[in-house]
Amino acid sequence: MNGARGRYAPSPTGALHLGALRTALLAWLFARVEGGAFILRIEDLDLPRVRPGATRAILDDLRWLGLDWDEGPDSGGPYGPYIQSARGAIYAGALARLRAAGLLYPCYCTRAELRSAQDAAIASAPHLTGAPIPYSGACRNLTERERRARGAAGRAPSLRFRAPSEPVSFSDRLHGDITERVSETLGDIIVRRSDGVVAYNLAVVVDDALMGVTQVVRGADLLGVTAAQRALALALGYEPPRVYAHVPLATDASGVRLAKRDAAAGAEGLRERSITPERVVGALASSVGLWPPDEPATPRGLLAVFDPVRIGREPSLITPVW
Repeated sequence: MNGARGRYAPSPTGALHLGALRTALLAWLFARVEGGAFILRIEDLDLPRVRPGATRAILDDLRWLGLDWDEGPDSGGPYGPYIQSARGAIYAGALARLRAAGLLYPCYCTRAELRSAQDAAIASAPHLTGAPIPYSGACRNLTERERRARGAAGRAPSLRFRAPSEPVSFSDRLHGDITERVSETLGDIIVRRSDGVVAYNLAVVVDDALMGVTQVVRGADLLGVTAAQRALALALGYEPPRVYAHVPLATDASGVRLAKRDAAAGAEGLRERSITPERVVGALASSVGLWPPDEPATPRGLLAVFDPVRIGREPSLITPVW
């Protein structure tokens, strides 16, 4: 697997809003400007939240925008499946390797207990409000007898990965060099939920490694889990991606982050209103400083002027021009 390999990995839990389309466009530009391959992966592990027809709608919206991909759920490729729900055996193998290395342990903490611990941490240190609170490690050193007792009480455990004490370093194209001790910032992250579903942090690490992803372009809200994901990749013997770019989140006019529940901010219905994809691409590119305001554009046309240095770090409004 030579050359740059980028990816976009949406969840089919609803229609793509404009912020998600902007991230897809930026991920495509990062890969294509280097002449690299672009992968589309569907992250549908949380099946109860998956909406019927959402995957097809995502593919249609991305194609309408002018984006293409070399490997994906509809086109296949050498490193599939490209739908996470079909990769269960692969994730089970990764969990088995971590277990054999002594890097997993069962956690019986309930969500209520975790919230209570976080509230207590904030009460004792109010400056931590809004910051991630690391897991306390309450179940890290339970004896086998204590684990059996909790299991007998009917508590189904999640599985946590023992975070390394060594610092983890990486460089982000927008946020610079970052060094973090995951054991202090997040603690031991969950890699399998108590309902048996593989957690996002494990699945994304395994998928990126086995699909040969060398660059990860995604929303800035995921910057805080990057060091933990790199630590997990190294524990599994994988080479982490070389390039990261955590791009700004999109907001509405009041500064609130766009979400899939914001139907008015989505791509759905734009085609029915005869809005051209060129106007949408122009607005998306303009919102991060890559293109003049009110000017139509195409993804291919943006390649000639694409410069990551011009992309801002702060959340930004996508101003419709239609």
